[in-house]
Amino acid sequence: MFGWGKDLQARRYGIRGEPRAPGTERGNTLVAGGEKKSAQPRMSSLPVLTPDVADLPHEMDGGVKVFHLVGEPVKRKIAPFKTIDAWGYNGSCPGPTIQVQQGDRVRVVFENRLPESTSLHWHGLEIPIEQDGVPYISQKPVAPGEKYVYEFTVHQEGTFFYHAHSAMQEMMGQIGFFVAHPAKDYQPRVDHDYGLILQEWAVLPSNSVPNTAAMEFNWLTFNGVSAPMTTPLLARLGSRVRLRILNLGMDHHPVHLHGHQFVVTGTEGGRAPESTWFPMNTVLIGVAQARVVEFDAKYPGNWMIHCHLPHHMMNSMMDLLRDRQIQTTDQTEAKALSQMESLAKSVPFQHVHPSPIASNAESVPGFPQDAFTEMGMDEVVEKPETYGLPKNWSAGMMGMMTMVRVLPDKEYDAIMSKKTAGPSAQEGRHHE
Repeated sequence: MFGWGKDLQARRYGIRGEPRAPGTERGNTLVAGGEKKSAQPRMSSLPVLTPDVADLPHEMDGGVKVFHLVGEPVKRKIAPFKTIDAWGYNGSCPGPTIQVQQGDRVRVVFENRLPESTSLHWHGLEIPIEQDGVPYISQKPVAPGEKYVYEFTVHQEGTFFYHAHSAMQEMMGQIGFFVAHPAKDYQPRVDHDYGLILQEWAVLPSNSVPNTAAMEFNWLTFNGVSAPMTTPLLARLGSRVRLRILNLGMDHHPVHLHGHQFVVTGTEGGRAPESTWFPMNTVLIGVAQARVVEFDAKYPGNWMIHCHLPHHMMNSMMDLLRDRQIQTTDQTEAKALSQMESLAKSVPFQHVHPSPIASNAESVPGFPQDAFTEMGMDEVVEKPETYGLPKNWSAGMMGMMTMVRVLPDKEYDAIMSKKTAGPSAQEGRHHE
């Protein structure tokens, strides 16, 4: 019925003549076999850092880089007081970052531990149709408990991604970076290279399972976590910074960087010609798109980077605010305030002195707006990257946002030493 092109693949795409481990078929169900040697990645350019998401290590099998990827249910803590039941890869949502070199031969051994069939699509990669990962079109679906091997040569360079080619599985969180570093490094070279994945979630307050059919969302994340739990991006003053920003959700996101101008140097299709670069500070990232921006970190400070859609900077606080604003009875208001009080009791919020309000505030239509959502949790979300931030900094962050911390040498080196030293180095942490 379906041949899936396995023999054609062997004839055309370099699998012929390679030693095949006993019991192993490429492009079909896998039974493990063959000797592997581990190796560290060798890149011509700086590795990409994806805060809060790990890299996927690889082994070498002759001249082939071998990655092992497992699709499975995961629990993802997206905020100090919110853990969701998502689907991801290797215990992570988003999945671990795959980094290769242009020209590499890549083999991905995929295991399905989901309760239903799935597949892997390599978004943006120009590879044989047999490796494209579309169920019933280019391959049989990978059944629960089965393994499947994808193998191809990466001739492109750029910021790509992998994801399940089933819409609702994507909305459950199944996506990860696939970065192909160029054979010859981009110019001008950068000193910092970061990756951010944008996702949206619809999760009821009393639930942990995302509603994948929803069209409105109350949790917005960078790399699987929501502000203020997002990890700040560190940059040494005077350095050049690259940000790879990827969106696979239902909404477009205008991502804005404070205090600096950047240029868009690439898309999900690869590097853009320098003649197309022009200064800007907000870039619209559509669904299934990646935008790569670069800038010179000229100005010291803690600079916000965030989606500029107002509701995407609020998370579930929007639900509470909506309840309060559309109230028709005192009971509705009491319910909203009760939810807020319950939330405050369940999380060790620190005291945040409320911002000043007018004496007649309660009589002004529309009040409160942001005053209703202020809360701080510095100690709950602290990590080396937050060292030295002003007291109550976390009260100013929520939703799809993080910050780029442009630091002088002394401050930058102090934080990096804490990261190297481990958790004990955070003792004695102070605010400015």
